[in-house]
Amino acid sequence: MGLRIATNTASIAAQRVLNKQQKRAEHSAQALASGSRIVNAADDAAGLAISENFKGQLKGIAQARNNANNAISFSQVGDGGLNEVSNILIRLRELGVQAASDTVSDTERGFLNNEAQQLIQEADRIAKTTTFGNTKLLDGSGGKLEFHVGPNGGEENIISFDFDADATTSSLGISGIAVDDKSGARDALESVDKAIQKVGALRANFGAMQSRLESTVSNLDISYENLSAANSRIRDTDVAKETAEMASASILQNTAVSVLAQANQLPNVALKLV
Repeated sequence: MGLRIATNTASIAAQRVLNKQQKRAEHSAQALASGSRIVNAADDAAGLAISENFKGQLKGIAQARNNANNAISFSQVGDGGLNEVSNILIRLRELGVQAASDTVSDTERGFLNNEAQQLIQEADRIAKTTTFGNTKLLDGSGGKLEFHVGPNGGEENIISFDFDADATTSSLGISGIAVDDKSGARDALESVDKAIQKVGALRANFGAMQSRLESTVSNLDISYENLSAANSRIRDTDVAKETAEMASASILQNTAVSVLAQANQLPNVALKLV
């Protein structure tokens, strides 16, 4: 090959290699800094599309899990109110049994009845004021509720709950009971027993829904874990690979700089012939 001054092909080749190694080093640095193997869409177009879809799914699952947990809280608030109503009913039953016996006088039955009436009013107040957000839980005003517990649309991602819990004293049948005489006390026992059974049924309904929602949350947690792992395999940086790539690019970059420096001196050889 002849000596040329106008075009230094060796220098051009060295510049090309140097540029290539610089890009390798820059890519590895960006991958390590960002934690993402796919720095540009051109790195893995198909992988990027799949990963972006996974990211959308993961966000949807996370929010669906929040929805399910909020629905569990909804159920727990309702059950908490019913638990206190149940405690009041048990106390009313105790008062009824006490008032049904002649071991207490009519005067004392009056005192027992005063407590009973206060407890009945409190049970009614609890039923009418137990709320989750703006939704009243125990006054019978609820309808069909739908909890969205999936990352996608469609009926299969919705849990429906026929929400008809009514724990008001009129619904339980205890609004008119009294224990100020033996006969009334004995009649009250039957009414209170029926009310306790009804409250138990309402609590069982809340408990069944809560159990289902807890299973839903568990399934969403598993889906989130597995989908995150799948996305990681596609998207995340392999630190060992990228550090090796950066070291290799750095060595070759230094070599290319050295070769370029020598190539730039080649035209000087031709000057010795002039």
